Amino acid sequence: MISPMRRIRRLVCARPTWLLAGALTAIALPCAVAATVGATAAGPAVYAADVDSIIHPVSAEYMIETMARADREGAALVVFTLRTPGGLVESTRDIITHMLAAKTPVVIFIAPSGARAASAGFLLTIAADVAVMAPGTHIGAAHPVSGGGETMDETMAKKAAADVAAYARTLASRRHRNVSLAEEAVNTSRAFTDEEALHASPPLIDLVASDIPDLLLKLDGRTVMRFDGTSVVLATAGARTMLIAMSPRQRVLSAIAHPNVAYILLSLGMLGLTIELWSPGAVLPGVAGGVCLLLAFFALQILPVNYAGLLLIGFGVLLLTLELKIPSYGLLTTGGLTSFFFGSMILMNSNVPELRVSLRLVLPIIFAVAVIAVVLVRLGVSSQRREAVTGVAGMIGETGRALTPIEPGGIGRVATHGEIWAARAPEPIAEGDPIAVVRVDGLTLTVRKV
Repeated sequence: MISPMRRIRRLVCARPTWLLAGALTAIALPCAVAATVGATAAGPAVYAADVDSIIHPVSAEYMIETMARADREGAALVVFTLRTPGGLVESTRDIITHMLAAKTPVVIFIAPSGARAASAGFLLTIAADVAVMAPGTHIGAAHPVSGGGETMDETMAKKAAADVAAYARTLASRRHRNVSLAEEAVNTSRAFTDEEALHASPPLIDLVASDIPDLLLKLDGRTVMRFDGTSVVLATAGARTMLIAMSPRQRVLSAIAHPNVAYILLSLGMLGLTIELWSPGAVLPGVAGGVCLLLAFFALQILPVNYAGLLLIGFGVLLLTLELKIPSYGLLTTGGLTSFFFGSMILMNSNVPELRVSLRLVLPIIFAVAVIAVVLVRLGVSSQRREAVTGVAGMIGETGRALTPIEPGGIGRVATHGEIWAARAPEPIAEGDPIAVVRVDGLTLTVRKV
């Protein structure tokens, strides 16, 4: 039996434990409620990425990393705002492969108004979970062309078109989009406006939206069928839009893989190596030219390059280099600049304006190369016409004075060029007379009285 005093002490000793538990509960409950309210207020996260470039390995890496991050962090949706003239089929397939396997639904949004998604962009659009276009945009023209710029023979062209057309039909069928129109976009390069794509039966796209907020408003509560056959109901009301930007490395590489930038790098690289050949030992032009050429080659392996144009540019640089070695009175320089110009014009073999080198860029570069070539050629010619100042040739014409008398047929001594030489003369020269060197025979000078 417990005595009253022990019962009182036990109650008193237990009270701090009750008080501590109550205090922790009082603190934890509001925190949990606040966290729940905060999570609800924050809403779902929508990852938005802007793709405004050719579809190449760099842009593919950016899109794949964005989808992987969305899966990893549990985003509700990924929205790619797409503007592209096309790109590489292999990079497009890499993106689509990850898109179809992604846990997070993917939206391809062609925006803003006036933008387009041609060629590879069309395939990305019909492969997306949700395909959206802004008013005044268009998609299509997905007929494959050779990535190297060379013309494919008829058999290879048919094979390439059939392969891409089958790929487009597969994507359109699984996404319940218009299969026949998808095939026409590949085989006949047909393009579609936002109205044509939306009102086709069945449609090519899911809806038209003016911007991302309007897009999220229209997608809220929409049931999306994934590629594996499962369905997802999108909850985008009050969603937080998180912009995912390219990394600095991706931005630099993506900028390099532009036709105009690649052409500038190619021109600077060849010009730097040419200057290094003109002035051996300058070092800086050679190093800078080598770096520019390597960066240009990285871009050229992505772009549709015409190798005939590349060879013409190289031949033009060769002619400019030979100008200093062969007296052509400007013919080699003229031929080099002409070859450089025509090579620049046909360097990029594409019907897409964004994949060609701009004439407004070619002309200033040709003019700059011409000015540099003319200046360097004039400097080289003037240096060749200057009289020699070293060696035997540099002694001819040097003046001095006789240190001893010199009789015809005899040998005396003269001071010239800061040195004392043995000298002979065809005429008598007295000590102290001014003399000039007319010939050098070994260590003996032939001089005349000035």
